[in-house]
Amino acid sequence: MNDFDIVVIGGGMVGAATAIGFAKQGRRVAVVEGAKPEEFEPTQAMDVRISAISQTSVDLLYSLGAWQRIEKMRVCPYRRLETWEHPECRTRFSAQSLGLEQLGYMVENRVIQLGLWFCMEQYSNITLLCPDKLSSIQFGDRNTVELHSGTILTCDWVIGADGANSQVRANANIGVTAWDYRQHCMLINVETEKGQQDITWQQFFPSGPRSFLPLSGNQASLVWYDSPSRIKQLNMMTNEQLRKEILSHFPQELGNIKVLQKGSFPLTRRHAQTYVKKNCVLVGDSAHTINPLAGQGVNLGFKDVTTLLNCTDSLDKLTLDAFRRYECKRRPDNLLMQAGMDFFYKTFSNDITPLKFVRNAALKLAEQAGPAKDQVLRYALGL
Repeated sequence: MNDFDIVVIGGGMVGAATAIGFAKQGRRVAVVEGAKPEEFEPTQAMDVRISAISQTSVDLLYSLGAWQRIEKMRVCPYRRLETWEHPECRTRFSAQSLGLEQLGYMVENRVIQLGLWFCMEQYSNITLLCPDKLSSIQFGDRNTVELHSGTILTCDWVIGADGANSQVRANANIGVTAWDYRQHCMLINVETEKGQQDITWQQFFPSGPRSFLPLSGNQASLVWYDSPSRIKQLNMMTNEQLRKEILSHFPQELGNIKVLQKGSFPLTRRHAQTYVKKNCVLVGDSAHTINPLAGQGVNLGFKDVTTLLNCTDSLDKLTLDAFRRYECKRRPDNLLMQAGMDFFYKTFSNDITPLKFVRNAALKLAEQAGPAKDQVLRYALGL
């Protein structure tokens, strides 16, 4: 029987977590995903796509049974965070100041997805349809979902977890507020001369920030924001040419490196005008995308999942009111985080001398802010 309580379109990190959560509630769930993630092998190269997973996200993954699996593959804890424009005006954060063992973990997106997929396979009430894709949705008291394979599914609710260009969102005729930052982001995996590090740092430049994300062993992920033309130029370089550019444009804290892999993507911001319509519910990037400046994208998606499950956990039957409560709780937080990241990004992405002086003074003051600084960090970590 192709009849379900929930059909989740998208089996990535957020979609898989949503499916497991609903399965734990005893609901019949189908997950539709276009491609199965490649199996993990300890000697394989690390993925370019990395997420900075907060402790709140770890708690969700642990409750779903996935973190235990993820931790056995490849994770890198980080305990310190620094941000600056002028080297003498730094703001430093540490896990110790919050009484935590670590601020979070750097984890490859595929490793997170694999941990969740392993959990999905343990549930008899989850049906995975892969490889397959959404073709269309017919709306009614119960929705009818047609897939590219010709498979027809009926369900009470469709969950759109199919990313920034969500077909579920488009099918449900949900509009978005969106704009392009006119910048691209380049991700570069490197081998470092320094051993395992427990710090992530970010320096601001008029053309955009440059960041260091620690990975397992002598490896790290570098993030370079710049104009589309500059990122295109960097992408066309050989690994050795790119290495020389990195060493001449990144802070000395980096040390010597060897370029391993690279990739890039444009920066855009989107926010769905509603998260719930026509028995469809949006989560994660389908509902909102954010400037990746502070690595909060997937953490916001996991916060969506936690709230969604909390709003539906005690219900025998899923209701419109429950999903509207989910939207009411998540929409303000997502908007606040989007606005905060935009403010920070625009404030630092220019070379106006008076503003430069003010923002560096602000960073220096922030370093001395004590409890207020810690409170900002607690909010960013979802604590």
